Amino acid sequence: MIAGRALDPLVTILRDALAARQRTVSRRPIILGLCGAQGSGKSTLAAALENLLHAEGIACATLSLDDLYKTKAERLALARAVHPLFTTRGVPGTHDLELAFSLIAALERGESARLPRFDKSRDDRVPAEEWDLTPDHTQILIFEGWLVGAHPQPADALIAPINRLERDEDRDGRWRRHANAALAGDYQRLFARIDLLVLLAAPDFDVVCGWRTEQEHVLRAQVGAGMRDDQLGRFVEHYERLTRHILSDMPAYADIVIALDRNRKPHAIADRSR
Repeated sequence: MIAGRALDPLVTILRDALAARQRTVSRRPIILGLCGAQGSGKSTLAAALENLLHAEGIACATLSLDDLYKTKAERLALARAVHPLFTTRGVPGTHDLELAFSLIAALERGESARLPRFDKSRDDRVPAEEWDLTPDHTQILIFEGWLVGAHPQPADALIAPINRLERDEDRDGRWRRHANAALAGDYQRLFARIDLLVLLAAPDFDVVCGWRTEQEHVLRAQVGAGMRDDQLGRFVEHYERLTRHILSDMPAYADIVIALDRNRKPHAIADRSR
């Protein structure tokens, strides 16, 4: 995760960018999209920003894309109907976007709404009665996730497999084409509602597996369950294509790009938010 000393200036930058955006956007809530590869520190940064905003008397909430996963039963049905790789959560097509649309609609009406929650240790959604409530009249929604704000790839980019998973288990490209088509659909409608897009940019894809392994070690320590290190390589390959695409494509249109080194320390910030 991003360490404390490096975190503080980032939180200040995002707080100031949100304040500037609030002066020019009349609709509520203001939605900050926070994108970054697995293990890049999105959740840590989102939590720190939410804490600061609450301390300043600003009603805010955080929605994680990971909490929008379809249920395990729904993903198994998708796997049977389209491709077995959709059993694994994460890629476009495995999220219940209607949960996000209904949440945002409620917040736009000034209502409190339930924030979906997903239990990764059980690979299934938490019962709705256990979901947290947003504050009334939420002013800012922090929307964080590994593909938040991503654009789909052109069709010709999907032809050649990018790694062993695609070569061996998606030989005809059906899985990656379906995921890309999903991304081009309702995901773009959801991302269009983002008012301020921030990218935590990893130095390259090669560091992501190491970052994700650190996350899994924490999960295993907390709940006593999780993937073994030898399973993580294949798991991360599910996200390699789109992660590489985001790292090359999103810096051109994100409002703020925070470049991270291999230790997740910010070393450059491009701010086009004002």
